[in-house]
Amino acid sequence: MAPPPDLLTQLRDGARERRLSRPRGPEMAAVEDLTGPGGIPLRRYRPGGDGLPLLVFLHGGGFVFCDLDTHDRTCRRIAAACALDVLAVDYRLAPEHPHPAALDDAVAVLQWARPAAVAGDSAGGFLAAAACLALRDAGGPLPGLQALICPNTDLTLSRPSITEKGTGHGLDADILAFFVASYVPDPAARAAASPLHAPDLAGLPPALVVTAEHDALRDEGEDYAGRLAAAGVPVRRRREAGLPHGFIQGMDLTDPAAAAAHDRVFADLRDLVPRH
Repeated sequence: MAPPPDLLTQLRDGARERRLSRPRGPEMAAVEDLTGPGGIPLRRYRPGGDGLPLLVFLHGGGFVFCDLDTHDRTCRRIAAACALDVLAVDYRLAPEHPHPAALDDAVAVLQWARPAAVAGDSAGGFLAAAACLALRDAGGPLPGLQALICPNTDLTLSRPSITEKGTGHGLDADILAFFVASYVPDPAARAAASPLHAPDLAGLPPALVVTAEHDALRDEGEDYAGRLAAAGVPVRRRREAGLPHGFIQGMDLTDPAAAAAHDRVFADLRDLVPRH
């Protein structure tokens, strides 16, 4: 299904406008735009300090919008609050580049950077989880942590929260269907592409999985956390009460509950990212 050009333009323009309306975020000792493997644009944030662990960050945006600039503030805040170097990835977007382009980019950067951790929000959480699966199947090496924030893990969109929370909470079921159709146009291929439907989750990195009460993707994130734990993967999981999808992106500026949730995510990353 080809996405309506006007909707795609609205999504991309809206993300840029939201970015311009927000403060930049903490100053860094250095911010450097880089070119990664295969020409992938990257941005590295260094808060200062020697030998800090590296976290690769994969942005959300339904596989079709957002970029290095839209998530610049989030990456700065993670770097500053968690004493981490952060490497943001400007992976290829659908529908111009459907699956597996974004996943291939994520895997290539992880193989190249060898980070201590990989993190992502929403579609970026999907890519972080799927990249860890791909690296495991290829024999590694693997990051020491996968941090999944409100992740999409099931492209079949079949979990109950899609219906329960799919209207009136900021991320509606119809827009999710549009994202999925843009990324994996063939419905028959969506289950095989989904981390939640992987037959075996053993041997994956320890995971942080944070979901939100009023998120249509809530159940698939929580079900993935449950399957990881059942497979013997160490998992720290939490549902943020009262919050919607996307709370990690700028909601701290207007909502004290979201700001507190940000602080909990930062504390988790400080605690869980390997520092050896």
